[in-house]
Amino acid sequence: MTEHTHATHPEIVKRLKRAHGHLRSVIAMIEDGKPCLDIAQQLSAVEKAIINAKRTLIQDHLDHCLEETVGALPRDKRQSIDGFKAITKYL
Repeated sequence: MTEHTHATHPEIVKRLKRAHGHLRSVIAMIEDGKPCLDIAQQLSAVEKAIINAKRTLIQDHLDHCLEETVGALPRDKRQSIDGFKAITKYL
């Protein structure tokens, strides 16, 4: 398998490390008997960090693959490609 990296990978790793830290905190909070509201807030932070990392990864991958596959197109022919790339922000 060939190496597959994008410019956003360091940002994604940073987000996932942040989520990992939050998740460790959640585990400690549960073990320490902290209030459920506090735990739920931390779980929400973990979930948001993972969702953002996934969204960034998918958008970057689609952008890269579409550009690589389609190549340079005249502006009038890019509308559907640009629309497809734009809608991925709602994943």
